[in-house]
Amino acid sequence: MQYFGTDGLRGIANRDLSPELAMRLGIAAGTVFREKELGHSVLIGRDTRQSGPMLLSALAAGFCSAGIHVFDGGVLTTPAVAYLAGRTQGCIGAVVSASHNPAEDNGIKFFSNAGYKLDDPILEAIEEYIDHPPVPDQRPSGRETGWKKAFPDGAQPYVDYLTGQLGVRLDGLRVVVDCANGAASELGPMALRQAGAQVISIHDQPDGRNINLECGSTHLESLQSATPEWSAQAGLAFDGDADRLMAVDHRGNAIDGDQILVILGLHMLQRGELKGPVVTTVMSNLGLRKAFEASGVEVLETQVGDRFVLQEMLEKGASLGGEQSGHLILLRDSTTGDGILSALRLLSVMKETGRSLDDLAGQMQRLPQVLVNATVDTKEGWDTDPDIRKAIGETENALSNRGRLLVRPSGTEALIRVMAEGPDAAELQTMVERLATLITEKQSQRRTG
Repeated sequence: MQYFGTDGLRGIANRDLSPELAMRLGIAAGTVFREKELGHSVLIGRDTRQSGPMLLSALAAGFCSAGIHVFDGGVLTTPAVAYLAGRTQGCIGAVVSASHNPAEDNGIKFFSNAGYKLDDPILEAIEEYIDHPPVPDQRPSGRETGWKKAFPDGAQPYVDYLTGQLGVRLDGLRVVVDCANGAASELGPMALRQAGAQVISIHDQPDGRNINLECGSTHLESLQSATPEWSAQAGLAFDGDADRLMAVDHRGNAIDGDQILVILGLHMLQRGELKGPVVTTVMSNLGLRKAFEASGVEVLETQVGDRFVLQEMLEKGASLGGEQSGHLILLRDSTTGDGILSALRLLSVMKETGRSLDDLAGQMQRLPQVLVNATVDTKEGWDTDPDIRKAIGETENALSNRGRLLVRPSGTEALIRVMAEGPDAAELQTMVERLATLITEKQSQRRTG
């Protein structure tokens, strides 16, 4: 697809993703929603980026032009929008956010009125209208145009729902929460406190420009320092739109999405709540597979992207899936990755078992894994370049049966991700850096040539 990547439409705000494009997208999406009778209104939430109100207003104008009514939810996490849209009759969800990306980026993604991300045929139909919009005299007019209203009361029902899913109070647990200066800056601490935890909140003062800035799920350093400083049992980190969770233990050691999946999955297995296989991606550590298979749990892998994980989960009847990056899907309770829900469930396992986070994480033995991003001018043609193919083959042969190599383009950024897994971290680092440098050089030549 031309506009939609693995997680919606995304780019530099006011350049790649301009207000004009956001308005065209609103007209296109609204037209498709009306034609296919998918919904008569849309709930739009956003994260804390400075460009958010601008793009939300433009998107809303497009929807109204297409005859779709708009509820402006203001700052809401992505999973909150999915939850609220799924419980508002005839309502589609839309989120203005670039998730874990820097503040200058922004994006737009949609959820159906059942709370799931839209299927590819719907996105393809929207793309067709972006490039070939209905002419003005074919659009609704007068009373048929949409209205826009505030939707100010979404946070508390969402938090009530999340805390209502727990079978245990979290009283006695002290946690440090890194809100990434994003959409969870109020919702995250609010939910955890309502569940009974003592919360020390950091990076919870968004100014429009500091979202994900050296904080959140992709920058754990400050959380790793703060958690032992506050004598907390755990540290929790969300990303900008709070659909991810990463954690640290009481000593400040990082606990990634793979380890959290194992903690949650084995606990669900013991309680008889784990249904079907556990679904993860090709990026997951081999230790995850070994931990689950040792307990008789099947593991299925998909390509990277939580939408692909969700699709496989729905097809296979799975109750748990996710990514190493912290997108975790608990399908009994949510239709999408939800960092706050995952945090509550992780802490509830600690509370119910009486085990520390580092002890629980020890159920999975991680194989060294090194990831280097090759910055490129273009992602086109990298996999057909003979020099790159040769280097990949040589690296795979060098790893032989000791590990694996994975090279793939990012779905949302101008990057080729090079990941190697094996017993020797230093060897892996040399391998992936050499390969990433080659890819950057070759793709730069391709663009200039």
